[in-house]
Amino acid sequence: MSEKKHKLKILLLQIRNQTQVRQEELASFIAYSGLQAHQFDVLNVFDTPEFNSNIIEGYDALFVGGASEASVLEPDTYNFVNPSIRLLQHCINNTFPVFASCFGFQLAILALGGTIIRDLADFEMGTPPILLTDEAASDTLFHDVADKFPAVSVHKERAIELPKQCQLLAYTEACIHAFKVINKPFWGFQFHPEVNRATLIERLTIFKNHYTDGDDHLEKVLQAALETPESNRLVKKFIDRVLLAKT
Repeated sequence: MSEKKHKLKILLLQIRNQTQVRQEELASFIAYSGLQAHQFDVLNVFDTPEFNSNIIEGYDALFVGGASEASVLEPDTYNFVNPSIRLLQHCINNTFPVFASCFGFQLAILALGGTIIRDLADFEMGTPPILLTDEAASDTLFHDVADKFPAVSVHKERAIELPKQCQLLAYTEACIHAFKVINKPFWGFQFHPEVNRATLIERLTIFKNHYTDGDDHLEKVLQAALETPESNRLVKKFIDRVLLAKT
């Protein structure tokens, strides 16, 4: 590991209330980033729902994870939603590097003035093929990603339009899946770059009552799930091409 890489420090804004998933999510980000465990600190918003935007001081980037037990559309119930939105706005205004996954993607859309909708009848669950836009060919993270790459996607809330400050990079027929804030080191992913097929199986097994109609439905989804190497490599590309490329 280069000296510069060894010195990187990442803050993970975590939105997980289940102990096993907390541990697994952090381990996944560590593994796919190519960094060491001591280079990550975690702010779990279930433990610390109120925080100031200056929490990013001393860090090189902010990672924001997903959530199975919260909604960006219910800030009165989940009182960490608005502080999280303010933190992302602070990062954008200060050109601070951000890698935002799933719930983090939805927070970012709201932080930029966009809209998130809830769709309980027809939502993605599994490893759908992610389509790339023409603009992805010149993007720092996506320029060497194959079109229609599989990625873990499990969400009942989504964005159907991007705020004007954003460049669309990837999508499915159902929703927007990746964007970059124009002229900022800020990427959002509705899919989970930090999650592989094995972890998807673990997560859906834990939360099957939330996302599936029972064991038969769960088994059907899991049998159709694919490995997701293209998606998983995006985490390390962010480290190498964004954080380590900074002068």
